[in-house]
Amino acid sequence: MATHIPEEARVDISAMRANFAKAAATGDEAPLYFYSHLFLSHPETRQMFPVSMAHQRDRLFAALGDVVARVDDLDALVPILQQLGRDHRKFGTLAAHYPAVGSSLLATLEHFDDQWSPELAKDWTEAYTLVSQVMIAAADEAAEEPAWWDADVVGHDRRTIDVAVLQVRPRARYDYRAGQSLSLETDLRPRLWRYYSPANAPRPDGLLELHVKARDGGPVSSALVRRVGAGDVLRLGPPMGHLALEADSDRDLLLVAGGMGLAPMKALVDQVARHGPARRVDLYVGFRTEDQFYDATDLRRLEQENPWLTVTVAVSDDKISSLEHGDIGDVVLRHGPWLSREVCVAGPAPMVDDTVSRLLQHGVPQRRLHSEVFAPSRMGPSVDGEVTE
Repeated sequence: MATHIPEEARVDISAMRANFAKAAATGDEAPLYFYSHLFLSHPETRQMFPVSMAHQRDRLFAALGDVVARVDDLDALVPILQQLGRDHRKFGTLAAHYPAVGSSLLATLEHFDDQWSPELAKDWTEAYTLVSQVMIAAADEAAEEPAWWDADVVGHDRRTIDVAVLQVRPRARYDYRAGQSLSLETDLRPRLWRYYSPANAPRPDGLLELHVKARDGGPVSSALVRRVGAGDVLRLGPPMGHLALEADSDRDLLLVAGGMGLAPMKALVDQVARHGPARRVDLYVGFRTEDQFYDATDLRRLEQENPWLTVTVAVSDDKISSLEHGDIGDVVLRHGPWLSREVCVAGPAPMVDDTVSRLLQHGVPQRRLHSEVFAPSRMGPSVDGEVTE
């Protein structure tokens, strides 16, 4: 669906961005002001958020920054907002909550800008109204679907000191596409939802494989790696994200993963193995050191079972490893050319930026290059590419 700002309602995007930048530059002060304003003016919204806001306060402003960055490209932004509207049903978000959030947002932006004006207030009101209308409409359209899915943990394999692979089976049918992401919540960390990408394509038995790395200061990832076990129940939000294969393409694939970005790349390999069409697939995986390579056995199995698949693993900071050495983007270019490939890249932001830049310079067309950044969570994977905590 194409959505446009009506001519009579055009907003001054550059002024909005400058205004937002002033609030964002205050660090934790602006989010703290926003939530204080929201909870004092609309105390009923407090129950939608975690008891401790320590891991939540910066997320809203990071998310708003992503929206502001895209507000002049609504054809791209609208599908993202529609996903978010459906996704936010898991929080208990109602249409009545959107005006409360909008009011606190404007109060915050005004508080941190000594040049605030009626024109800015009008522009933000119009932009926020459009955003909320799209999200509310999408939530209404999904009203017959579950807001979340209960899922049983049926397997928990601790691969390294800080990485675990979980086998999870939703109790009801859960539809997603290989390469997409999902948010999940555990009773160990109530109302803290984090995004992860299944490492397999949909299976007849519904089983999902999730790769989780415990992060410093990451309450959800640490709980999933160190405390969750078989028999526990997780809640899954609706699938999100755009890193998926085009149904009408049989172009050969180049898949590049850094660290935990391996999960969606494995899902794409699994998609080809289960459903085709036949194509050549080259998977490159980069880690800093060989002892971080947590999935060696399964990658070897995939390569042995699928003659169309080649897996190359490289390390960037391990001089004694027998694996190939170098940043994964550099290693990929050594093995080119890749000009005819459809390319997917997933991993930490520096790795994704470097690899994408190298491949564009190599001559891969932008339209055939898809990427997902694994970074601290904001709104969800389609806005900032976040997939793990």
